Amino acid sequence: MKLAKLYTPQHRLIMLVALFLMATANLSFLHRLLDDYPAGLQHILFTGSVAALFTLATMWLLMLFCFGRGTRWVLALVLVLASVLAYFMDHYGVVVDQVMLVNLLQTDWREASDLYSLKLLTHVAITGLLPAWLLLRKPVHIERFKTEAISRLFSLATVSLLILACVLPFTASYASFAREHKEVRYYVNPGYFAYSVIKLASTSMESAKSATLTRTASDARHVGTHDKHELIIMVVGETARADHFALNGYPRNTNPRLIKQQVVSLKRVSSCGTSTAISVPCMFSALSRAGFQSGEQAARHENVLDVLKRTGVDVLWRDNNSDSKGVATRVKYEDFRHANTNPVCDPECRDIGMLAGLPAHIEQHQDQDMLIVLHQMGSHGPAYYKRYPADFEQFKPACQSSNLADCSSEEIVNAYDNTLLYTDYFLAEVIDLLKQYDGRFETAMLYVSDHGESLGEHGVYLHGAPYLFAPTAQTHVPAVVWMGSSFDYSSSQFKPLENIALSHDDLTCSLLIGYEIDSSLCRDRLAVFSQYLNRYTAMALTGTSSKAVQQQ
Repeated sequence: MKLAKLYTPQHRLIMLVALFLMATANLSFLHRLLDDYPAGLQHILFTGSVAALFTLATMWLLMLFCFGRGTRWVLALVLVLASVLAYFMDHYGVVVDQVMLVNLLQTDWREASDLYSLKLLTHVAITGLLPAWLLLRKPVHIERFKTEAISRLFSLATVSLLILACVLPFTASYASFAREHKEVRYYVNPGYFAYSVIKLASTSMESAKSATLTRTASDARHVGTHDKHELIIMVVGETARADHFALNGYPRNTNPRLIKQQVVSLKRVSSCGTSTAISVPCMFSALSRAGFQSGEQAARHENVLDVLKRTGVDVLWRDNNSDSKGVATRVKYEDFRHANTNPVCDPECRDIGMLAGLPAHIEQHQDQDMLIVLHQMGSHGPAYYKRYPADFEQFKPACQSSNLADCSSEEIVNAYDNTLLYTDYFLAEVIDLLKQYDGRFETAMLYVSDHGESLGEHGVYLHGAPYLFAPTAQTHVPAVVWMGSSFDYSSSQFKPLENIALSHDDLTCSLLIGYEIDSSLCRDRLAVFSQYLNRYTAMALTGTSSKAVQQQ
């Protein structure tokens, strides 16, 4: 067979597309590669080798999936998809991994619409749609199956040898690269996206094999008295970062109302994940962050809301976010994302609307313990300016675009801080509501955000970064506790705990202890809490781990 036949028009087209993708859709990858290996004689050959390696790897993958008449359509789809991915990586610094895919699958139209912009459409039109149209415009000659198959094997072998040729001269450097700079590969486009899709599909198939619900804290039983029933409102925050709370030392007064309340701000709380899809099911799970692999795994186990319901607590979940991510599947759930249920929409439905009708609900269940969970829209970006009414725009000028590239750093931070002002208002209103029932119930409020947010530090925006190298801004979250006069514990008792290292892992036992529910699941923590504060259940709402206490 002639050499020209070994490289058919299809193969040449695949190679051209792979080169085009590296040049136009991998700017974030190249930028981070050069950050780790600055330009210079000692690095130039190795960085060139890495860029060539991933270009060849893309060729190799495309040759596996592109065959016959479908080749052009597959390549066209890859071009458009890679263009979209490149835009979000280049402009927001996000990584589209397995967690981000789950986010995309669970994101509703409100959240998705905030990401659309003229710049996105222009970018995709130039680097995705136009090349795809040019590729589809002229048919490529298709060789006979036998000729194409032989050519494909030859091409795959050639590319494999070239990959080896890239690696062998730099084996020591690649060993270091794999160990010390593994996060760079997350930006390879579309290679890492394809890997994440396969991994997510594999995880989903594994979870589908086991649909049986595993019981959590099967020995749980109520051991307290019923002189007064517990009434606790837990607010699940959205995208709030701890270092922008005035309660935690932020120089701007983003908490003007909470500062006037007798609250305790827990200053060292870390999240379970960097996205709602992971953090929310994880924080209500007893699996802990180390044992929590996916939302599917959590779905196979009862969460703490199931345990509370089983032991007689009335649980209500009200949602002004996308949904409960499977947490409230077996408890009463109310959707407040629409004007037909939320009385405060302008047109965005506000978190404050979730308080409507709660007095009637409380009266209906006054003879039992109650937990009310309010899931905020909070500070969800990038359209921060939509997350608060105009009256709360105190920090100016505030970014008025969902395309953060249109705004300065100051404008982005101003808009974000305005969202926290609205959260402060909302939490203060929750406390005022609870004060009305302080004499009749043991009242308390617990607020904790699901994850934080990057605001452009080191070129990273939004959230959802892989936890392995996520910035602290995405994992250090605010948590605030308020307790009524009839509650078992006081603010003065809680005050010493504000600087203890806590995490979402502590929520399950926090709630069980708060409702005076005994279980072997939390006895080790109870012993530590008792020793630390000289009370049997002194960590009613925070449940710090024994390791954290021992480190103090």
